[in-house]
Parts: sequence; C-alpha cells; structure tokens
Amino acid sequence: MARVKRGVISKRRHNKILGLNKGYRGTKSRLIQVATESMLHAGNYAFHGRKRKKRDFRRLWITRINEGVRESGHTYGTFINALNTKNIKIDRKILSYLVTNDQNTFKAVVETAFKK
Repeated sequence: MARVKRGVISKRRHNKILGLNKGYRGTKSRLIQVATESMLHAGNYAFHGRKRKKRDFRRLWITRINEGVRESGHTYGTFINALNTKNIKIDRKILSYLVTNDQNTFKAVVETAFKK
C-alpha cells in the first residue's frame, strides 16, 4: 500500500483557521492549537451576541420611550397599557424613533393614548 502524505491538506486547513484569526493578539493568530480554540470561542461569543443584540435594542427602545413619556407626566407602563386599551398598534422600535426624531408626532401619540 502506498504511503499517504497529508502535509498539503493539513497546511490548507491550518491556513484557513489562521486566516479566520487574523488580527488576534499574540499566539492566538500564530499557533494552530491556540488559534483553533480561540476560533471556537469566538464563534460561541458571536452566536450569543446575535441573540443578545435583540434584547439590548429592546431595552434601549423602552428606555427612550420612558424618557419621552415622563415629559408628559406619565410612566412607560401606563403608556403601554393606554396604547393597548385604545388598540393602537405601534411597536417599540417606531415609538423610539418618534421620540428621538419627531417629538411632535410622539406627543400626539401620547395625547391620543391618554385621551378619555
């Protein structure tokens, strides 16, 4: 049986891993064992970060809405409850945009929500 030399294949695989780790500091971008481990950790962090981003943006939107509603003397919870009882369907992302970029429209929404 002929001898199989795997130098080219393993070198290609190593270069792929080291290419993914470009810009890392120290041995994480040079040594294959450390680079492999750091690549796997980076993948896990990226996965969790994609899930985390959704939570972080929702928290940001809620904070912005709360600040905007407090100017009119109400709280975030009462505002959301008023929107739901009036059956006004505007999501938090749009409300946050209105708070930051279009104050007059947001004030009109708040007045409509709390109108008797």
